[in-house]
Amino acid sequence: MPFQPVTSEKLSTAVVRQIEQLILRGILRAGERLPPERELAERLKVSRPSLRDAISELQAAGLLSAKPGAGVYVADVLGSAFAPALVELFARHDEAVFDYLSFRRDMEALAAERAAQHGSDTDLAVVDAVFQKMQAAHETRDAEEEAQLDAQFHMTIIEASHNVVMLHMMRSMYELLRGGVFYNRQVMFKQRTSRAALLDQHRAINDALQARDAVAARTAIETHLDFVETSLAAQQKAERNEDIARQRLQHETGG
Repeated sequence: MPFQPVTSEKLSTAVVRQIEQLILRGILRAGERLPPERELAERLKVSRPSLRDAISELQAAGLLSAKPGAGVYVADVLGSAFAPALVELFARHDEAVFDYLSFRRDMEALAAERAAQHGSDTDLAVVDAVFQKMQAAHETRDAEEEAQLDAQFHMTIIEASHNVVMLHMMRSMYELLRGGVFYNRQVMFKQRTSRAALLDQHRAINDALQARDAVAARTAIETHLDFVETSLAAQQKAERNEDIARQRLQHETGG
């Protein structure tokens, strides 16, 4: 018969499961420091020895790491998503940028559709809160904060889709975006591209999500990322044309 005796679960096992779930769901993020041992044990209502056993197990699994004198941190498990050689290869070739945008368009369109259908009211409130911050940064013309909030806005939509595989995959992709591997938002739009147009596109995405209109949310994401791709291509073409113009000037002036 397929029955097994029921046994009480060890406290340390319950702690391991809880911390694993927090990491899996993206609530505890890479590099985040856990509370001090005494405080964490009190929050979990377990003994400190049980907590130590759980942390040791999670460290052995590569999910937590200890820094002497600094505490216990969530391990940077996303750092292994792409080998350093592949990251450098991405950075050297323009085609990787456009493949990245195509991938984002497909994944984020699906995430937006799912978020509109399955996201909770709280999920959508988080998306709206980040958009309001984007709007404030736009009004103060804080380009660096705008860029950071842009990435955060898109990640909140992916989080609201409640697909943990997509969440961790896209979070690793966004780490490369934040690092400027694929493109730098501030540089990309130094042509005549309107910052207001970008904000309007994000507003359309947010409005569709708040209305729980899955089709409109998908369309708004696709329109936005098509715009990003077109703008980036135009910027790269302008830079190539400028190189040619400089060569001509150098030739004419004998420089």
